[in-house]
Amino acid sequence: MLLLLLLLLLLLLLLLLLLQLLLLLLLILLLLLLLLLLLLLLLLDAAIFT
Repeated sequence: MLLLLLLLLLLLLLLLLLLQLLLLLLLILLLLLLLLLLLLLLLLDAAIFT
């Protein structure tokens, strides 16, 4: 019984870790998208002003 509880706890911890990794990846992707948008805006600004 105790072993089963420990295994369930371990599984829960692993799931939480995976969730955190996924959230981190999503955050990084969002930041990259924002950077790309900023770069595009800067390029458009440069194209307009020249």
